[in-house]
Amino acid sequence: MCIRDRVTEAVSIAVSTFGRIDTVVACAGIPWAQRTVDREGNPPNLDAYRKVIEVNLIGTFDVVSKAAAAMSRNEPNADGERGVIVMTASVAAFDGQIGQAAYSASKGGIVGMTLPLARDLGAVGIRVVTIAPGLIDTPIYEFAPPELKEGLAKSPVFPKRLGYPAEFAQLAESIAENAYLNGEVIRLDAAIRMAPK
Repeated sequence: MCIRDRVTEAVSIAVSTFGRIDTVVACAGIPWAQRTVDREGNPPNLDAYRKVIEVNLIGTFDVVSKAAAAMSRNEPNADGERGVIVMTASVAAFDGQIGQAAYSASKGGIVGMTLPLARDLGAVGIRVVTIAPGLIDTPIYEFAPPELKEGLAKSPVFPKRLGYPAEFAQLAESIAENAYLNGEVIRLDAAIRMAPK
């Protein structure tokens, strides 16, 4: 079964289990680091670039569009809201580092579609907000050497640590609860601005 079919199936299972979908948090994200031209002057592997765009950007849109289709059939609340979609970008959308062209482009695409999706889906009472996290302590660092994590933890302005997954979840929950928040990208990054490398 292909990924798109799995997304369709997941939405269908959620609706049949709970009767409706009110909130979706789309967190697609695979990293890939590769310079545009390597030390020998060779171009990068375009298949790897394409895969990052496919998973991070197109995968997010697939989840959003299928979840929105289900949400559009919800009975609206008093404000006319039928649901909220939270997408996940990254600070790399704004501060991409050397070798992050694919990842930054994929996350920048999510930032770029936030407002158009909010405008599209506002007609059916669905809000769209994007979180752009900084350095969050997730399994992406699972195999990183401890000294790498320690070095990264010094990068944010304050607090000097990696973000906790619970802090991301708390922001997603706040977005879902705040009915006036729509079409916005929120950085969750302890004021970090990524250096070129």
